[in-house]
Amino acid sequence: MDKKRKSVFSSHHGDSVLTRAKKNHLDHDPNTGPLRGFLSDTDVANDVRSISNIVDKITATSEDSVAKSSPEILKAAKDFSQALRHASTSSKPTTNICHNSDMMTSLSSSSSLPPLPQIIDKKLERAVFTHPGMSKDPKISYDRLEVLGDAYIELIATKLIWNKFQQIPSGRISQIRELLVKNETLAEYTTEYGIDKRASVPHDYSSQPKRWTKTKGDIFEAYVAAVVLSHANGYDIAEQWLSQLWSPKLATIEESHPPSQAKEELAKKIMGKGVKLKYVDERKPIQHEGGMQTFYIGVYLTGWGWSNKHLGSGQGSNKTIAGDKAARQALENGGLIKDIVASKLMHGTGRP
Repeated sequence: MDKKRKSVFSSHHGDSVLTRAKKNHLDHDPNTGPLRGFLSDTDVANDVRSISNIVDKITATSEDSVAKSSPEILKAAKDFSQALRHASTSSKPTTNICHNSDMMTSLSSSSSLPPLPQIIDKKLERAVFTHPGMSKDPKISYDRLEVLGDAYIELIATKLIWNKFQQIPSGRISQIRELLVKNETLAEYTTEYGIDKRASVPHDYSSQPKRWTKTKGDIFEAYVAAVVLSHANGYDIAEQWLSQLWSPKLATIEESHPPSQAKEELAKKIMGKGVKLKYVDERKPIQHEGGMQTFYIGVYLTGWGWSNKHLGSGQGSNKTIAGDKAARQALENGGLIKDIVASKLMHGTGRP
């Protein structure tokens, strides 16, 4: 902060900023009387938000000097700002800007969500909740922050999946990551935390589902970036938070365990010269939300007196898993395998 700048609350200014703001507002209409007698609800809400933004800016940029000279004024300003935010939230939550990080934490802790990390830097916090269309300066909107946040989210998600599912191939990693980082997922978290209610966005955005989902996803990305930048150990804080947040989704995802050797075991028992084991798609894969798929594989035997004999079926998130389950089911059919092995011995091909 520029120490040479005088406090906007200083008595040398004559009328206070808030007094001038009130005077200018009343001068807007030539008539006199109660405010609501001359202005629409929309005008009142807009004026309340404008005053709230002015007070927030004053307290954010002048807090140190005011706290030293007039701590009671600073407290009064903060109380006034909080009252304005409450009034604005009640009238139109999608256009309100709120900077009460403590309130955010209490809201998140009342649900099953992990606590929402605070944004210490007030300028960053303001930018997180300001749509680029509401500010010409990219530094006081989430325009730049969302790009950085997107990169952090991708990295944290990839590392988390890498550590949790150590046997899956790269394609599967990408599929799971997409489930965690897509706009729909991030928008869901934005809504659950109530972050969207604090955002200053164009008035028609919330009525356009696709655009609103994208906007909420962008705000979440910006929030992550602001958390990282606000703390000396911001990345660690964000990583711990997101890991806990994603945990329920990851718990529902099937892990690809090390191969159970079921295919090799089945082949060892029943294969021989001229005998074929085929693993085929029994039905088309099912496409799930987020790019996930379920495959259906069956294993069939031709040989030892059987032609295209069905031995077992399996399903899984990829063909390897599904095929392995099909082989495992075949091995569990003890009576059938016993008959095949007996037929194999009758043909003099060796011991099982």
